[in-house]
Amino acid sequence: MTISVDPIATAGLVTREVRTGERAGAPTRVAVAHRAYATDPADLWDALTDPQRIPRWFLPVSGDLRVGGRYSLTGNASGVVERCAAPRVLALTWEMGPQVSWVEVELTPVDDGAGTTLELRHEAPVDPGFWAQYGPGAVGVGWDLALLGLGLHLDTGEPVDPDDGAGYALTADGRAFVRTAALGWTAAAVAAGEDARAMQAAGDRTVTFYTVDPSQPSTEETPTEETPTA
Repeated sequence: MTISVDPIATAGLVTREVRTGERAGAPTRVAVAHRAYATDPADLWDALTDPQRIPRWFLPVSGDLRVGGRYSLTGNASGVVERCAAPRVLALTWEMGPQVSWVEVELTPVDDGAGTTLELRHEAPVDPGFWAQYGPGAVGVGWDLALLGLGLHLDTGEPVDPDDGAGYALTADGRAFVRTAALGWTAAAVAAGEDARAMQAAGDRTVTFYTVDPSQPSTEETPTEETPTA
C-alpha cells in the first residue's frame, strides 16, 4: 500500500505534549503523542504487539516479546519489555547504542469501544546539547511518522510499502507532513515553558534532518538519539 493522505490534516490528528520527569534522580524530558483510531482496543493492541503485524506499519521485530525479554527492531532500536498489560499498557526500554530511554503506550477505549485513543510517552535523559539543537521534534516527528503508518494499516488491513514508508518524508507530501508535525512539537515545547525562538530554530533543524535526501551531502548532525523511523 502506498501512502496517500492529506499530509497536513493527518499530522493534525496527533495532539502533542512535552513534559519533564526524573529517573534515578536525573532529569528527563517526555514527548507525549495522542491519536485516536477507529478500531477497538483489542485490534489496536494486536497491531502493536503481534510480531507478524508490526512490520506492516513499522519495522521487522525479533526477540523474546514477553515481559523481561529483549526485542530488536531491524535497523533501529532494541530493548527490554518491562510491562505488558493487554490490551491497555505496553512499556519497554528504547536502546540505541549506549543511549537508553523509555517508551510507554497506553490505550483507552472511546465511543463505546468502537474507537481507541493511543497515548505514547517517550522519556529520555536530558542531553542539553541535543535538546538545544533539535528540541522534542527529533523523537516526536519519528513517532508521528510511525503513527501515520499505523493508521494506514488499521484503516485498510494492508501493509504499508516499506520503500514508500522509508522515503515518504522526502516527497512533497511527506515534507508537508514533517513541517506540520515539527511545528506541533515546537508549540508543545513552548507551551511547556521553553524559549520560543530557540525551539523554532530547533524545529527547523529537525525538518531539515527528516526531509533532506540522506544520499546527498549534509552538514547537519544526525539526531541518532531516540529517533524512531517508519
